[in-house]
Amino acid sequence: MTRKLSREEQGILLQTARTTIEQALKRQDLPVLKLGDFPPSLQEPGACFVTLTKSGELRGCVGSIEASQPLILDVRDRAISAAFEDPRFPPLSEKELGEVQIEISILTKPEKLPINSPAELPGLLRPGIDGVILKHHYRRATFLPQVWEKLPQPELFLDRLCQKMGLPQDTWRQAHLEVEIYQVEEFSEEDLKS
Repeated sequence: MTRKLSREEQGILLQTARTTIEQALKRQDLPVLKLGDFPPSLQEPGACFVTLTKSGELRGCVGSIEASQPLILDVRDRAISAAFEDPRFPPLSEKELGEVQIEISILTKPEKLPINSPAELPGLLRPGIDGVILKHHYRRATFLPQVWEKLPQPELFLDRLCQKMGLPQDTWRQAHLEVEIYQVEEFSEEDLKS
């Protein structure tokens, strides 16, 4: 990880995500973010995932894999997507907002993982450290490193990632997929309370 945000910078990002969702729920215009108002680290290009949980269960998670805009803007955009555009969930309601915890994961630049054969792939992954992107033709899917907590065995992790991509779970064993890995700096509203 090259980027390491201070608690204050993390707080700014989390507050931006929450304020954005609140304003969208009230059908207000989204906040205009003037880049000069933010620390330089939040003005730099960044890719992130915003994850919403409710009672410990996933309630929405959307992100970007490659940095295409300033980090503060990416957080704002992904917060909206996680709250209202994750196809796995209905749009967040105003009633739920107080029950939702926000977590942000800032991604490092993905790196291609050189693989000679599919059989060696599980041994190349670092559970709990690596986020994984699988690509097969026009399909692509990723799991953040946090997913290792629920799927600690590399083979099962890869099976589920293939399913997420809309392919049979053993595709990674049969086909030579393109694999990229990345790491994250992860923080949540809960973290900043402690």
